[in-house]
This record gives sequence, structure tokens and C-alpha cells, in this order.
Amino acid sequence: MFFISIMLIGYLLGCINGAQIIGKYKQFNIKSSGSKNAGATNTFILLGWKSGVLVAFIDVFKAIISLVITASLLVYADIHFDLQVLLLYVNALFVLLGHIYPVTLHFNGGKGTASFLGFLLFLNWKFAIMAFIIFLCISFVTNYFVFGTFSAYLSFIIYTIFYYGRGPVYIAVLLTMFFIANHIDNFKRIINKEETKLSKR
Repeated sequence: MFFISIMLIGYLLGCINGAQIIGKYKQFNIKSSGSKNAGATNTFILLGWKSGVLVAFIDVFKAIISLVITASLLVYADIHFDLQVLLLYVNALFVLLGHIYPVTLHFNGGKGTASFLGFLLFLNWKFAIMAFIIFLCISFVTNYFVFGTFSAYLSFIIYTIFYYGRGPVYIAVLLTMFFIANHIDNFKRIINKEETKLSKR
């Protein structure tokens, strides 16, 4: 029951979609235009940088709030540290699942990058900054955001391998697989030379 509660906390908070909230406030359906992705980037393009930043803020902090709640429950339950780490990773996984497949948007949400950043900030803010720097460097070197984000996920896997046990590593790999699955179209467009480059945005 405790394990299920942690999953539900993550999923339900993950379903709080920043683009949906800002879209309703602006009376604009983010899912109907642009890339049709309910995330910060599409909001930025369609409604401007202020709206994009607000969406990113909501999606980052819903992950942090979910993890703080989960961490508090784990401390109260007096669970062993290794199991605590695993359950925090599980909670983060379900936050991203809630963001990507929210019941509030008919299971068609965003791609989870901002919520992933929220997880990294909770886990280790110094590593989160390093991952963000890797993201920027690879993005500008390759001229594609998707490669930068993929590099951040790979660095997350390496970080998890060095600091935590086998279970968290499996979840880190699973999160990366979700990232790849949600960006298949981007990779296909890159192969076909149809993806918009950073230098042309």
C-alpha cells in the first residue's frame, strides 16, 4: 500500500500540467498549435517567454513537491536509505508518467524535460547544474536541443551508476527510454534533415 501511495502521489502531481493551466488562463489551447506538445517550449513559441517560463516553473516544481512529500513519508516510515533512494526514483518516474500521459489531457501531455530537471534539482542541485551545462554545450555543438537533452539523460544514468544501487539504475535507464520513445519523431526528422536547427530558431 505504501509503494502504491508513492506511485499515486507522483502520477497525480505529474498530471498537473503547466501548459494546460497557462493555456486556460490565456484562453488558448496549447495542444492545438505549434508542435502540439503541452510543454514549456511550445508555450514559449506560441504565447511568449513569460508564459513559457511559468509553464517550466510549474512543471519543475511539481516534481520537487512530489519528491519532498515522498521523502517526508519515507523518513516518517523509518525506511532504509537504499530503499528510500529507490522509492524516490520510483516517485520521479511516476511524476514523468503523469506529465507524459496525464488523465487530465486524455493521456497525451508533454515530454517531461522540465519535470526531469526538477528531479535532478531535488536529487543533487550541483549535478543538476552540471547536467544543464552538458545540455547547453551538446545542444549548441550539434545544433539540436534533442541531442543536448539526451546527453543530460545519459549523464544522469552515469551519475546513478556511481552513487546508487542497481534498482535506481534500472529506473534511470527506463526514464531515458521514455525520453527516446517521446522523441522518435525528432530523431527521424534529424535523419531526414527536416528538424529545425537551433541556429534557425
